[in-house]
Amino acid sequence: MLPLTERDKQVLKILINDYISTGEPVGSRTVAKKSDLNLSPATIRNVMADLEEMGFLFQPHTSAGRIPTEKGLRFFADALLDLQGLSVPEREEIRNTCQDCKTDISTLMRKTCWILSAFSNYTGIVMAPPLQKTIFKHIEFIRLRRTQILVIFVASSGLVQNRVVGLEEDLSQGELDKITHYLNDLLTGLPLGEVRERIVEEMRREKRTYDELLQKALQLGGKVLITREERDLYIEGQVNILDEPSFADVERMKELFKAFEEKSLLVKLLDRSMKARGVQILFGSECQIAGIEGCSLITSTYGHPGRFLGILGVIGPMRMNYSRVIPVVDFTAKLLTEILESEWSSPL
Repeated sequence: MLPLTERDKQVLKILINDYISTGEPVGSRTVAKKSDLNLSPATIRNVMADLEEMGFLFQPHTSAGRIPTEKGLRFFADALLDLQGLSVPEREEIRNTCQDCKTDISTLMRKTCWILSAFSNYTGIVMAPPLQKTIFKHIEFIRLRRTQILVIFVASSGLVQNRVVGLEEDLSQGELDKITHYLNDLLTGLPLGEVRERIVEEMRREKRTYDELLQKALQLGGKVLITREERDLYIEGQVNILDEPSFADVERMKELFKAFEEKSLLVKLLDRSMKARGVQILFGSECQIAGIEGCSLITSTYGHPGRFLGILGVIGPMRMNYSRVIPVVDFTAKLLTEILESEWSSPL
């Protein structure tokens, strides 16, 4: 395939920008009016026909204009896109929103997800950092009601996670306080990745004793501290994407929401994107998840090379406003990196 000429590129750029703005197929007259090439609509039509033959455009109906293919959007994003930077007030608003909750990791992740959704008008998605290497500092158990407690975990960096846990038996607050003291003495200073080994080791040792409360402490510690394989995933603003006309079809809408509910598939998708540095864009079928073939995903890792902590991004329609969303994702990822690096002073 011959490389695109400057004329080809300008026609393609104008056409895709207009399609993103309107959601409608773009005709040659529209491109002719918006270009400075001084070409007639007939000449523009020939250029568009060539671009269609090369796989950058397609014509949904014989009498309609053309819309970009995934290949056309890929070339547009890689070579033709003009980014729209965030204003100073927007940057400050994002920064202030994150700073307000920087010591609570769960709240920070939720707020970050909300920011991505609110500033893009699409669906925000954030995968939280792994906890396996977080250094244990303190844990506290608070009785909420019979067989239900609030667990407050504090990392050595000061970051906090709260979690409500169900129990098979009722424990008094006095018993929970004793469990708290025992686990804090046993586990303080350990990475969470080593907590499992310590708890299993102590369980073996305590089998030779008759202290029932210590056994309960170890069982409860194992329940709330032995981390799972899966990563916490936050999603915000799923309904935003339904404003897109291409999702007006009820069946397609159901498929999309089913994909959002399949968090394990989204985690696998984000794990693949974690292998690349900086901002990445996946178009349609590149996502390889049924239900979001008609969407695009813009992601960015947060953390530093060799020490990436997680990934965040925005899911939106194929005609997403890339020039707006990419700076939102990029700035938010860099800000989250800054906050976590300053708060998580212990090695991760």
